[in-house]
Amino acid sequence: MTIKEAQEAVNQWIREYGVRYFSELTNMAILTEEVGELARIISRRYGEQSWKPTDARAEDNGKAALGEEMADVLWVLLCLANQTGTDLTEELRKSIEKKTRRDSLRHIENKKLIT
Repeated sequence: MTIKEAQEAVNQWIREYGVRYFSELTNMAILTEEVGELARIISRRYGEQSWKPTDARAEDNGKAALGEEMADVLWVLLCLANQTGTDLTEELRKSIEKKTRRDSLRHIENKKLIT
């Protein structure tokens, strides 16, 4: 699925099942919430934070939930793009070009990254 197809699929789902988009402000709050849920899993799986004994995700170290939370973040981001008329395919293309111009040597020459 391309980014454009993903934006279209989300838009179709909203029209068919979601009644309407939440407001942009509500979706921004939901995006923040979803990023927090993703951060919680990553901090416990890859960082120093430990799972609570009552956390159901501890059983598989959050492995099953990791992709689910990433998809939730992407879903809300696609909603916001649709609501604001943002073509994420084009914006990502421009972002890659910008980073290439700006950082073409920056990371290659970073001694901290060479192992």
